[in-house]
Amino acid sequence: QHLIGYRLTLAEVATRRVFQRHIGTPFKLRPVEFTILVLLLANPQATPKQLALTLGMPPPNVTVLLDRLAERGLVQRRRSTIDGRAMNLLLTDKGTELARRAQRVSLDMESGLLSALSAAERAMLGELLHKLAP
Repeated sequence: QHLIGYRLTLAEVATRRVFQRHIGTPFKLRPVEFTILVLLLANPQATPKQLALTLGMPPPNVTVLLDRLAERGLVQRRRSTIDGRAMNLLLTDKGTELARRAQRVSLDMESGLLSALSAAERAMLGELLHKLAP
């Protein structure tokens, strides 16, 4: 009862199960790959460095993920027109379509999981989680 980490882990297991059923299996995306696609959808021409900072991941790990998404034809790298040393990340047409479809599904995929909570409790949960992991 006193270990919040244990409760968070149980909630994460349930949340990952929902993600896998709605996005992971149908779209063949891992959570971090989904996150990258949605971030690039909202932030066209982000750099790998910006992505690494946002995700809190080492740049080499992000490079591996980007390589995987590029192999699937979802992401491409282009040399920056502003700084020739930098690379910009762009979603391909296929990547944009997949990101939009997966994002639409994500909007209400957790509704069943959260149905035990009132609207106020859902809002509070979101605020509390944001405080723990800003």
